Amino acid sequence: MVLDIWDGSQTTHTYTERDAALYALGVGACGRDALDKYELKYVYHEDGQQSIQVLPTFGVLFAVGFLSHLSHVPGLQYDPRLVLHGQQYIEIYKPFPSSGKAAILEVEIISYEKESSEPICLNRITVYLRGAGGFSKSSHPYSYSKNSASQNLAAKIPNRQPFAALLYRLSGDYNPLHSDPKVAEIAGFSRPIQHGLCTMGFAVRAIIKCICRGDPNMIKNISGRFLLHVYPGETLIMEMWLEGLRVVYQVKVKERNKAVLSGVIDLTHLTSSL
Repeated sequence: MVLDIWDGSQTTHTYTERDAALYALGVGACGRDALDKYELKYVYHEDGQQSIQVLPTFGVLFAVGFLSHLSHVPGLQYDPRLVLHGQQYIEIYKPFPSSGKAAILEVEIISYEKESSEPICLNRITVYLRGAGGFSKSSHPYSYSKNSASQNLAAKIPNRQPFAALLYRLSGDYNPLHSDPKVAEIAGFSRPIQHGLCTMGFAVRAIIKCICRGDPNMIKNISGRFLLHVYPGETLIMEMWLEGLRVVYQVKVKERNKAVLSGVIDLTHLTSSL
């Protein structure tokens, strides 16, 4: 992939049904039940693989290449081994086709379907560059609105996959922080950590299953703040609160009793059973 997001030039991201299915497995789809009625459609369809549905968080993969081009920012100096993903926002404009191409245009990355030029999704990414400098003190990062205090608990779902990072990296995020023990040690971790976007994928998948009754097209936009690292194999406790058309969520690590991810998801509508 050739990408220069700093001068506005375009690049094309091509994916197939296999990529969409591999991503779904990487964020735990059918992890408990290979015949799960809500999740089998992400990896198999009786009318053929071209008819599978695509998880809305699949769109984050269109923006993965941006991190490798941070060094193009004038005046920015940092150690790429110390980059941590801080926040992620994705807005869904239309359901993802099971295969296709998407053009990436800018740092606030908008992805378009190649054939129709229709926008598919928007990614807004915040990263932490530990030890970096060169920006004005007047610069302020994008921040998300505060969560409402009136929250009603919807569900808790534990997830565990010791190989989660190794499987997720096959979707295109090959940062060695998630696979190489030496790189992880340099970054200050006892062992490789799980991709933050993998954890987010687990969270959104759980919300689609529990709140949306398996309908991924109910997702309008997703925001998340990565609070702490996750080690592959740890148990994730998923908490959700439904407030009108907004789902407030938090992910905790059971073994350390720490929150690792929090955010909100806006829905297009509610199911009749809610």
